[in-house]
Amino acid sequence: MPPQPPAATPGTAPVAHLRVQRVRPAYRQVADELRTQILAGTLPAGTRLPNEGELGRAFGVSRSTAREALRVLSSQHLVETHRGVQGGTFVSEPDPARVVEDVGSALGVLVMTPQLHVSDLLEARLLLEPAAARLAAQRADAETVEAVRNAAAAHRDARDPSGFVGHLDFHTTLLMATGNLMLTLMGQPVNDVLRTRLRREGVEAHEWDKVDACHREIAEHVAEGRADDAEAAMRDHLVELRGLYEREGFWT
Repeated sequence: MPPQPPAATPGTAPVAHLRVQRVRPAYRQVADELRTQILAGTLPAGTRLPNEGELGRAFGVSRSTAREALRVLSSQHLVETHRGVQGGTFVSEPDPARVVEDVGSALGVLVMTPQLHVSDLLEARLLLEPAAARLAAQRADAETVEAVRNAAAAHRDARDPSGFVGHLDFHTTLLMATGNLMLTLMGQPVNDVLRTRLRREGVEAHEWDKVDACHREIAEHVAEGRADDAEAAMRDHLVELRGLYEREGFWT
């Protein structure tokens, strides 16, 4: 008869038993099961998890394996550990901003490897952002339209004469204007990598002026609810940008 999970202590949620299979490292399987329960709400934010020994017995693994599983979840900001009499390991509220930051950092590392290239990022962007422009035109309310217009008309920061930071801020604002958090989460890490890794030296001022003009055109299509035009303008804009990025070189 398989071992049963321990009874929950006061203030502690029960943890479902998992029969560990040795296809993947045991600590990964334990972390995956706990992550599933956290994201499903079975283990809500603030829940105090059983200690390492109790988790180990519940999953049929060693204390060190349970500790490593908790370390993985901590690195993903899903749990946090507090010291003291009232301490322990508690479930955290998932923070989309931290997830985006982590994904952006991971993409930045991957772009340095042969497995992922700037062309992959730009291709993904070309698939994502025209559709986002269409949705923004269909959904944006007056306040959102104003934010998109302001982003398109933003003055260049003296600390960034190229205007590149403002350029990416417009794209981020447009993603947010869809009202779809998943689209924002998918697009933001790509923009973050471009922001930090793309060379901007040598780009003529008139080329950024043309980029700014494209942003204003897209913003007006969104403001007027012209979904087809917004989508087409964004696609044309990204195709032109792709040539600019590849000509100037990606690596810093």
